[in-house]
Amino acid sequence: MGVPERLADRMSMAEQHEYLRATFSRRTMIRGGAVTLGAVAGGAFVTGSTAQAAVPAPRSARAAETVDGALVAPFGRHLAYGNDPRTEMTVSWQVPVAVKRPFVRIGAHPWDLSRRIEAEVRALHTPAGVGASGDHTQYYLHAKLNRLRPGRTYYYGVGHDGFDPADAHLLGTLGTFTTAAAHKAPFTFTAFGDQGVSYHGLANDALILGQRPAFHLHAGDIAYADPSGGGRTTDSGFDARVWDQFLYQTESVAKSVPWMVSYGNHDMEAWYSPNGYGGQEARFTLPDNGPDRQNLPGVYSFTHGNTAVISLDPNDISFEIPANLGISGGTQTSWFEAQLKKYRAAKDIDFVVVFFHHCAYCTSTAHASEGGVRQEWVPLFEKYQVDLVINGHNHVYERTDVLKGGRVAKKLPIGGTAYPETDGVVYVTAGAAGRSLYAFSAEQSYEGHEKDLDSVASFVCVQGGKQAETVEWSRVRYLDYSFLRVDVTPAPKGRYATLKVQGIAETGERVDHFTVARRAK
Repeated sequence: MGVPERLADRMSMAEQHEYLRATFSRRTMIRGGAVTLGAVAGGAFVTGSTAQAAVPAPRSARAAETVDGALVAPFGRHLAYGNDPRTEMTVSWQVPVAVKRPFVRIGAHPWDLSRRIEAEVRALHTPAGVGASGDHTQYYLHAKLNRLRPGRTYYYGVGHDGFDPADAHLLGTLGTFTTAAAHKAPFTFTAFGDQGVSYHGLANDALILGQRPAFHLHAGDIAYADPSGGGRTTDSGFDARVWDQFLYQTESVAKSVPWMVSYGNHDMEAWYSPNGYGGQEARFTLPDNGPDRQNLPGVYSFTHGNTAVISLDPNDISFEIPANLGISGGTQTSWFEAQLKKYRAAKDIDFVVVFFHHCAYCTSTAHASEGGVRQEWVPLFEKYQVDLVINGHNHVYERTDVLKGGRVAKKLPIGGTAYPETDGVVYVTAGAAGRSLYAFSAEQSYEGHEKDLDSVASFVCVQGGKQAETVEWSRVRYLDYSFLRVDVTPAPKGRYATLKVQGIAETGERVDHFTVARRAK
């Protein structure tokens, strides 16, 4: 039971959600199944625009009374910064069945952990008939930690009644994390988009862990539980259990590296809430400093050292996939400009990095460029001299020259340096994290295999369809699995601080590198 494609293509996210709920309610009444309208009204499912009010279905809750907590091991640990990465961290995880009194312990040493800190349970129920997963309840747990010390490494363990990470035989389950430093210091972060569950996703995770990043940016299309990508739940495609596999796969990195996500088109899941993000609110706890937590939970910002990072939601402005087009009523763009203005005025911020899903500039034959991004946000990137824009959506690695006004302001060969204060903006598509690869209309060109072309044929998605264009800004094109590494180096006032950016293949080979330099404040 899903939204028929002939209808979904014309429906907004909220309309698809309403259709699913109404259709499911009618069918369960007719069939007289185990899940009734009374269960729906009683809160067995996620309703509204937030998943935090969800509770387990009655059947699952009763099962918890008979399951010995000692037999249930947590999995899928993932971290996220709070609003202040120097002092706040959220620890999130999953359990396969309901447990009693979940908690986290934390300490400066593995043998000296704190008392139990209570965790919040967010249960997400997907009934039989919605997608392929059958009657399935997922249990996500979250514990917000604050008043941490900057630049400090902590040990932590997650548990519940019957499973205590402080017990000697469970010390091997502990994880660690390090808060952001209180002052400017060198650090590394990594980024990609479009991972999903696969061998290639696992291989990229292993390489990322070896980079020892302070945090990781995931630019949308996270697990692909909804493979349609159109913001709809179909009869055979949607499978909520894919999230269990994804979080298990990602745990090797995300249990120690804050995994900061933004939302893409495959992350809109129509069943759970009108905006499509009810499922994501159950799974992730992100900074809550964005403009509209009700409609845009994936929009936020944080600072680490001398670098500000802003996550945006391009589903709000996408002409290509309009399921959530206009959902913010313009508030996201207004908030974004206010953030840019604030960070450019801040005396301790040198760099501004923006990441989101749909590409501003890409020549992949699958999605190419998003006209909504060019219309709404590119003028702001240029006005406030954004230092680096990171996208996903297209399953390729592609990097532009330095752009201003949609044109090449400065050629940026591999190994070159861009100066945003005078040159313009550099855009990187890093969407080859694990899902099947796309294609280019032109030959590949990457480190050691450069093939400079005067122009490349492509298109941009505009209101009403695709518009062909011939572009001169496609500098690096690499068609294999890869991710982005960025090394941030501060500098004394008046000297050049740098972002050293590298495209790294799944093989460990470097396929691109360039530098962004800006005079330190």
